Parts: sequence; C-alpha cells; structure tokens
Amino acid sequence: MSTAGDIEKVETSDDSSERTVALPMPTNENGDLPPAHDPERTGVLEPAPGEEKLDVPIRKLDFGFLPIPKQQRHDPQVGFKFTTLLNVVFGVASTFTVANLYYSQPLLIELSNDFGTTYDRISNVPTLTQAGYATGLLFVTPLGDMIRRRELLLALLVCAGSITIGLASTKSLELFEALSFLSGIVAVTPQVMLPFAADLAPPHKRASAISIVLSGLLLGILIARVLGGIIGEFSSWRNVYWMSVGLHYMILVVLYFVLPDFPDKGLNLSYFQILFSMAKFAVTEPVLIQSCCIGLACSSVFSCFWVTLTFLLGGEPYNYNTLAIGLFGLIGMLGVMTSPFVGRFVDKLYPWFGTLFGLLGLIVSLSIYTGAAIVNIGAVVVVCFSLDVAQQLQQVSNSTRNFAINPAARSRINSVYIISVFLGQVIGSSVGTRIFLQFGQRAAGGFCLGLIGFALCALLIRGPEAKTWVGWTGDIKSFRRQPHKPQTDLEKQSTHAPDTQDGHAIPSEELNTADDRALEDELENEPENEPENPPDGEVPESGPLKTV
Repeated sequence: MSTAGDIEKVETSDDSSERTVALPMPTNENGDLPPAHDPERTGVLEPAPGEEKLDVPIRKLDFGFLPIPKQQRHDPQVGFKFTTLLNVVFGVASTFTVANLYYSQPLLIELSNDFGTTYDRISNVPTLTQAGYATGLLFVTPLGDMIRRRELLLALLVCAGSITIGLASTKSLELFEALSFLSGIVAVTPQVMLPFAADLAPPHKRASAISIVLSGLLLGILIARVLGGIIGEFSSWRNVYWMSVGLHYMILVVLYFVLPDFPDKGLNLSYFQILFSMAKFAVTEPVLIQSCCIGLACSSVFSCFWVTLTFLLGGEPYNYNTLAIGLFGLIGMLGVMTSPFVGRFVDKLYPWFGTLFGLLGLIVSLSIYTGAAIVNIGAVVVVCFSLDVAQQLQQVSNSTRNFAINPAARSRINSVYIISVFLGQVIGSSVGTRIFLQFGQRAAGGFCLGLIGFALCALLIRGPEAKTWVGWTGDIKSFRRQPHKPQTDLEKQSTHAPDTQDGHAIPSEELNTADDRALEDELENEPENEPENPPDGEVPESGPLKTV
C-alpha cells in the first residue's frame, strides 16, 4: 500500500505504453506524514502556496473563564485525530442524552397516581417532551454552524442535567409539564454531535463515525423504555430521573476532558440568516429533499413497527406478558450494535447505493412481517433484528449524502433532515397504530410496505450521478466508491472567514485520501478521463495527471 502524495505517468522502456507510479509524500524526521498531508487529521490550516504560515493564537478558555484541557486546544498547524475512543464517547453520550425523551413513557401510570391526575392529562407529558424536542431541532441545533460545538455541547449538558433535577424533585404537575418541554429542547445533544462527528472524522471514515453516533441514538430510544420500566417497577419513578441527572453530569465531565475545541465555521451569519438558510436548503437542495422524503417514510415504518409490536405480542396467538415483550427490545439492540459494520460497508459504497440496499432490506423485512408475524414467533425475531440493520444502513447512507452537500452547513442540513425523521415518527406511531387496531397486523404491514415503496420511488427518480432534480445521467459501472488521488485535506477549518457567495460560505472539496491508497492498484486499468458528473456524496478531483 503506497503513501503517495501525487500520481505521475512514466513511459516504459519500449516507449509503447505508460504506467502509473506514485511520488512519495514529504515526511518528517520520524518518518511520519506532516499534519497537512496526514489523511487522519482534520482542522489543519495550511497556507496557500507562496504565503507564510499564519501565527494564529490558540484558544485556551471556554465561555471566557473555563480552562480548556491543553490536549483539546485547537492548534491550526496540528489539527485533531478523531479516534475510535472519542467516537464511542459520542455514541454513549447520544444514548443517555436522547433517553431523557422517553423515560416518561413507561411511567405514565405511576406519574398519574403520584400527581393525582387522569391518564388523559398525564399523557400530555410525552407529547410536551416531543414538542420540545422539535423546537430544539429547529432553533438550537442550527447553532452548530455558528458557534464552537464544544461550548454548545457543554452548555446543553449543563442545562439538561439541571432541568432533570427539577423533574426528579418537583411535586407540581404544571411545573413537571413545563420542565418536560424544556428537557426536550435541550435533548438535541445527539443532533449536534452527528454533524460534529462528520467534521472531525476524515472523509474516508465519515460513514463509520456517523453510524456509531446514530447507533447510540437508536439505542437510547430502546434502552430508555427498558430502564424506565424496570426502575419504575421496583422503586420510585423519581429515581429514574435522578439516575438521568447522574448520567448527564458524568457525561459532562467526560466530554470536558475529551471534546476537541474544533473551530467554528466562520460564516459571519446572524442567527436569523442561519434559520433562513435552513428554509432555503429545504426547498433548493434536491439531494436533501430526496433524503427527507426517504427518511420520513422509513422512520414512519420504524416507529409503526415498534409501537404496534406490543399489541401484536400481547394479543392472539402469543399472549406474552410485559417482561417477555420487553425482551424483544434487546433483539432490536443487537441490530443497532451492528453499526460499526454498517458504517464500514457504507464507507466503501456510493451513498446512493447504500440507501438503495437499506430500502431493499426494509422491503424484505416487512414482507416477512406482513406474511408470517402472526404465524411464527421466529419471523418476529428475524424482523426485529433485520429491520434495525436495514434502517441503520439507509439512515447512515442518507446522512452521508446530506453531509456532502455543504460542509459549512452540516448542522443546518442535519436539522432539516432530522425534522423530517421526527415527523415520520409521529405519523408512524399515530396512523400506524390506528390501522393496526382497526384492521389488524397485515394491514399495518401493508401500510409500511406502501411507505417503503414511496421511499424507493423517491430514490429511483433521481439517480446517483444526477445533477438535475429528476433523472439519471452518466454511466453507472460499479456501486463501489471510486478513489481520488491523494491530496492535502481541503476540508480544513480556518479561523479566517471563508470565501462567500451571496452571503454563504463556499464549501471546500472533500477528498477520500485513504481509499485512494487502499485502491491505488486498481487505477492502472482505469481510463484516463474521469466522468464529468461525479455521484452524490463525491467531490470531483482537481489537478491533472503529470506525464513525463
């Protein structure tokens, strides 16, 4: 495997053909690549040719008074390496911060008895929490494109832990409802971490990084119901929230020591300009609109399946008790834990094809569910696992496509996409449940298959190389991601304001340098001319081949 920094064509001795050789990249005295050429590093500021290196002061304080650990300070000449450990910390933090949205759901009876109110009134609690979450998606997560994510995440965790103290201790139902709404607003930590991980990870590992954060989010949705139910069954419901307080402050301490102080985007946009640009992205970016349609349909299916699974297993022919039904959530967790393999798989694909394979997997899973879920419990077990794997595959692929649209706007783009996913969850849990209860399991399965059919149509009307809103262009030869020639990472964050156009930053090109080296030998038989229109999620190469 070569560590070439450039590609050069050299004539052979018989002057009859040419072969491709690799020019070595510069190394330091230890034989290591300098930060500017290290494909594992991001956030390195390299001056343009002919310019002197800028002496940029290193930021030492958070919020103007809190010291930043020395190893987490951003040195623009060194950058950061996004390690596996940091990626796992992001995933675990996502699990236990998003879980705050769902702790109340298995505790509604206990809450009703404690506050002395009706079931109808107490059912407002999860509704208010979800409404707060939607508000946070719209108004808080876009801040990730304005300010440093380290400060934003630390502030969110402080607020979430403090609000949860109120949830655990209050005896007023009205205050509990108000705090539930506020807790939903500050529970958007995973949606700030997701684009942050995409910025920190090198391009050739981006899908893997995204998949681990997403798996933490999905795991939090499943584990919250389990923890809430078990603790609420054997002790006071308030202990669930006291546990959450401890988890939030523990995560806060861990992130304080491991979270890089990655620079902000330097967009020089006001908050209202940020919100306006979100609306603009929602109607002008065909890839994002396509992803939102697919995400809405798939999240509806995911929500419909897991909500109605309780009714399926609790009724004929199974008649399982609550504990047995809860154990099926563990099968779903096993599906979520396949995320590292899903991410690596997507890293090798054009993201469009990853979405296609995920949708095909959902069709197979739902076909088994529709045809055999009330016939054999084995079919339900298979679907619990395969549905989660397929859902992760399409969601990681969709997120990878979205984050390639504009690196300077990843938080806003992710907000638009997650809002569509959230709306899908509402549709799936409400409409899907009503169909199941009125017409049965097979009707609900048909409803889910119809949604995936819609998602598949939304994907197929715009092919992987399309540059128009609808259509197919180019010659699709392989679903594997094609390598680019190794170059300096052009996605580095700078403390200087980027070039702008119409008030918005022009994104830098994204390169897949490690894949270039891994697949370099395959380039020898490739044609010299590259496709005019690269697929979605890819960035065109720059710089001609040098022929001697």
